[in-house]
Amino acid sequence: MSRLPTVVIGVDFGTLSGRALVVSTEDGTELGTAVHEYRHGVVERRLPDSDVVLKPQWALQIPQDWRDVLANAIPAALAAAGVTAEQVVGIGTDFTACTILPTTAAGVPLCELDELRDRPHAYPKLWKHHAAQPHADRINALAAERGETWLARYGGKISSEWQFAKGLQLLEEDPEVYRLAERWIEAADWIIWELCGEETRNLCTAGYKGIHQDGSYPSREFLEALNPDFGGFVAKLDHPLSAMGERAGGLSARAAALTGLPEGIAVAIGNVDAHVTSVAAGAIEPGQMLAVMGTSTCHIINGPALAEVPGMCGVVEDGVIPGLWGFEAGQSGVGDIFAWFVESGLPEEYQAEAQERGLSAHELLSEKAAKQTVGQHGLIALDWHGGNRSVLVDHDLSGVLVGATLATRPEDVYRALLEATAFGTRTIIDAFEGGGVRVDELIVAGGLLRSSFLMQLYADVIQRPLSIIGSAQGPALGSAIHAAVAAGAYPDLRAASAAMSRVHRNVYEPDPNNAAAYDQLYAIYTELHDHFGRGGTDALHRLHTLRSGGALHS
Repeated sequence: MSRLPTVVIGVDFGTLSGRALVVSTEDGTELGTAVHEYRHGVVERRLPDSDVVLKPQWALQIPQDWRDVLANAIPAALAAAGVTAEQVVGIGTDFTACTILPTTAAGVPLCELDELRDRPHAYPKLWKHHAAQPHADRINALAAERGETWLARYGGKISSEWQFAKGLQLLEEDPEVYRLAERWIEAADWIIWELCGEETRNLCTAGYKGIHQDGSYPSREFLEALNPDFGGFVAKLDHPLSAMGERAGGLSARAAALTGLPEGIAVAIGNVDAHVTSVAAGAIEPGQMLAVMGTSTCHIINGPALAEVPGMCGVVEDGVIPGLWGFEAGQSGVGDIFAWFVESGLPEEYQAEAQERGLSAHELLSEKAAKQTVGQHGLIALDWHGGNRSVLVDHDLSGVLVGATLATRPEDVYRALLEATAFGTRTIIDAFEGGGVRVDELIVAGGLLRSSFLMQLYADVIQRPLSIIGSAQGPALGSAIHAAVAAGAYPDLRAASAAMSRVHRNVYEPDPNNAAAYDQLYAIYTELHDHFGRGGTDALHRLHTLRSGGALHS
């Protein structure tokens, strides 16, 4: 009697929902998928079932929403795939990062304790929680003053999104919750704790988000110089680190009951959504930059040697693929910017036209914008509506639009915003190449690749061919590939990626005429980028102060 073919499951925990994907272990064929929307989404204004109002730039999530993904999306994906739970040999997961939460020593989220439900700092802080910018500024200033060697591994600045900035904010704004937080853990690792019943920590988030370099975290002396009570912070996150593709353990009985999967199947070590996508997109060799484009964009590229690139998010040895240095950069707002404009700036006549023609607002605006020649709208935008992650690493910056007239139309602004994000990616590529990391090809994954207009625009702006992942579920497929390695189906990630990845090479080639015209616009973008972001004026910071309820000082 022949055995049924084996499958693995990848679960991608995004900003607003989680997706489960069932994949053939043999060749990566995607057999079925299901999405579960988070009931609470992103908590940005007030705590659920509470009168507690959050301050600006806060972004929290609810751990039960993540458990609900396991309970609902996995059985639904199995049903859609037409396979039985007994065919599953492994499960892998990925998460947004740095999404981090305080827990007890047993892994219980502090926000689930009755006495802490009304304390915002007891909740997980989502990646786009940017309220720790002042704390990041202090970390950066002190590290630069002391000549901390790890600072260059992060492009010269630690982001407000990362573990230490958020941890310092927790200490100084709610010291009681800080004291009760026996563990400070990435959601990427916490979800594995839920699946295995044992705490694990992955090398990826520790390196990129946790300032773990050359085998250690920042020294106790450094942390005490920030705040005397911060000296013991590392104890909340220190744990042996596991490499990508390793087996975290077996699925616990409790998790088996929750998901309907067999107890004991392999659970892969946790990972980050963008980083795990590299193996799914075949973007693992030097020169291949992966851009995971959605609400934000994360750029991942591997290199054979250590290089220090100003403004990058981080570089970690073996951070993506064993044997290579993995580099990361990113843009805090991309799809979020386009959505903001459609939701807040589209006239009723455009909405009516889109509805009448059966188009989305994005499709309508793209169609109108595509009729323009490069530069015809006379606009330049800076893509900082969510702050700047790379290369300025400053989340107090905000968006800028220059050149508007009374004749400016919505499609003009929309196209300028698309172009701004492309210019932001080109700025990142220029920084990498200036730092000695070559970029030959851009491989795109994520929801935004569905716009052929946007993809061609990117090819023209960055003047490199664009390849496209052959899966609509890049992170989930990447997690499934890691699960296959953890289950022993492949000896390593390279072998698994070769068999299971999906990519279409050089789908979009630069148009030479458009590329030349974009060089002129990019020069203006760079001029404005440096003026507003590198000290030509502090106007955006002063506006941020007013927006946050502060007062300007003469």
